[in-house]
Amino acid sequence: MPERTEVQVRAGRDDDLVALTDIYNHYIRETPITFDISPITPDERRPWLLSHPEDGPHRLLVAQPESDGRILGYATSSPFRPKAAYATSVETSIYLAPDAGGRGIGTLLYTALFEALAEEDVHRAYAGVTLPNEASIRIHQRFGFKQIGVYEEVGRKFGAYHDVAWLEKRLS
Repeated sequence: MPERTEVQVRAGRDDDLVALTDIYNHYIRETPITFDISPITPDERRPWLLSHPEDGPHRLLVAQPESDGRILGYATSSPFRPKAAYATSVETSIYLAPDAGGRGIGTLLYTALFEALAEEDVHRAYAGVTLPNEASIRIHQRFGFKQIGVYEEVGRKFGAYHDVAWLEKRLS
């Protein structure tokens, strides 16, 4: 039986930027999961990284095996909307390396993210999920998210219109 590799979850940092951009670019190029259309460079992605400090309600957590430096995925909590009254709401997301699904990495990341958010002044978490995406719906439901609506045919990518389900989780 192969030895299980321990995976650590930690705050994202500048030297993760290339790997995080590579993961995200996979979803841009290969899936409708993100509505970005053109791959981005690490320099274009840097402001996003810097908008997620190690503490506070807007976090970036990465999963990395202790045995090597490869990033397996990341989870974020980001501002839900820019207006001040939305400050106690966050939008969460998970992106995994293409070969990291089905190994509990998403669960590990979301567990750590919601433990961190429990210490913050955050009342609600929201997630937008491009449909169909059973894996994403499943993990969000496992963490207590409930579907509150669907934007029908809200985005067009790869020549097709896609719906986005909106899910909500009460945090306080």
